[in-house]
Amino acid sequence: MNIIVLDLFYKGSMKSLSILTKFVFVVGLAFVQLVAFGQKIDLGNGEYRALLERSDGNDIVFNFLVIDRKIGNKRLFIQNAGELIQVDNISQSGDSIIIEMPFFEAQLHLRRAAPGQLSGYYYKHLQNSYQVIPMEANQLTVKHGEANRNEYMRFPLASVAAPSKVAGRWAVTFRDDSTGVTTADVGEFVQHGNKVTGTFLDPTGDYRYLEGVVDGDSLKLSCFDGSHAYLFTARIKGDKMTGRHYAGPTFKNSWTARRDEQAKLADEFTLTKMRPGNSSLHFRFRDLNGKFVSLKAKRYQNKVVVVQLMGSWCPNCMDETAVLAKMYDHYHRKGLEVIGLAYERSTNFERSRTSLENFHKHLGVHYEMLITGVSVYDSLKTQKTLPELSNIEGFPTTIFLGKDHQVERIHTGFNGPGTGEHYEEQKKEFYNIVDGLLAQ
Repeated sequence: MNIIVLDLFYKGSMKSLSILTKFVFVVGLAFVQLVAFGQKIDLGNGEYRALLERSDGNDIVFNFLVIDRKIGNKRLFIQNAGELIQVDNISQSGDSIIIEMPFFEAQLHLRRAAPGQLSGYYYKHLQNSYQVIPMEANQLTVKHGEANRNEYMRFPLASVAAPSKVAGRWAVTFRDDSTGVTTADVGEFVQHGNKVTGTFLDPTGDYRYLEGVVDGDSLKLSCFDGSHAYLFTARIKGDKMTGRHYAGPTFKNSWTARRDEQAKLADEFTLTKMRPGNSSLHFRFRDLNGKFVSLKAKRYQNKVVVVQLMGSWCPNCMDETAVLAKMYDHYHRKGLEVIGLAYERSTNFERSRTSLENFHKHLGVHYEMLITGVSVYDSLKTQKTLPELSNIEGFPTTIFLGKDHQVERIHTGFNGPGTGEHYEEQKKEFYNIVDGLLAQ
């Protein structure tokens, strides 16, 4: 994920909540019958359509599913195209349902407004404050997959016109309306009638699972995973699109696209470089137990090492970590080590440790993660942590070291499972690099 995009996502109304003393955060949703004022609050099984309500009316829409888990409680899943995010940490405080996201220090805080209706807020813990977006959710009466699916759609259809065609590959340009800075990306979409899924590929990480509709000549796509809260709209004119991108409570920019089946991204292995005269890394950071660790530790000697620059706030890092965890388990006995260097939102060690321990648990990570103690927001993070690098372009960044700990390759970003074949190619490429280094 490009940190510039991330920072823009955080801009806007970052209200500090003095009333709320603590929020723990949940991305997938599980539901437990809860007690408020002596009464249990229950949530009916089925699918829900939720809105994160922006003040400009461009609400960010997503769906979630509630099913029985066992007697007395339920389980919740956030739905984004082919992704189901499971959430199991649900509790009740007074008359409010607290849905803790498994990652990203995010939380849904809801009350039952009426049968089948919930209202409340989405909270995300930033560096020293909370980002807050009002939210509502309504239970759907039409089940996913039934003939009459208009109610299920994230965006109910308004036009009777045949939907324009968006399936395929598009060369996309995002433009920051305030600075004029542009970014060249690639859009890939799959279309079945009115329904559209797909993503935008970016050199510093994809936009993950997007889902929506083509309604006549209008495209709408959205995503919510606890960190990303995105809405994309566009007007389609033949082989061109003109649109807007909305994120979080206030951020927006513009984008244009033209159909191009040969559209390509910049080479992700060229974006982050070593400074002239440097060929290795030198760092010393604390692990999750507070012990200082460096590459000079015995366990890393004469080993191929993959150094992952990441953060527990980063969905693209989550996708890559799931792959690296399996790679580590597969190659560890053959001489592979992996080290995660975490750049968290906060410089507070205990807060960072809590988030990373949660990351470890949910993703089954067995390799070491170190806390840099430098905030992801810090403009001097490269100089303070890895001055051998010319820059840290985005998260994740993956550095492959040979057995002599010389830097062999540096890859910026990660194509996650929402990118389909690009995800499989990314995994294959990483495995091939490690195979080559282990064989040296």
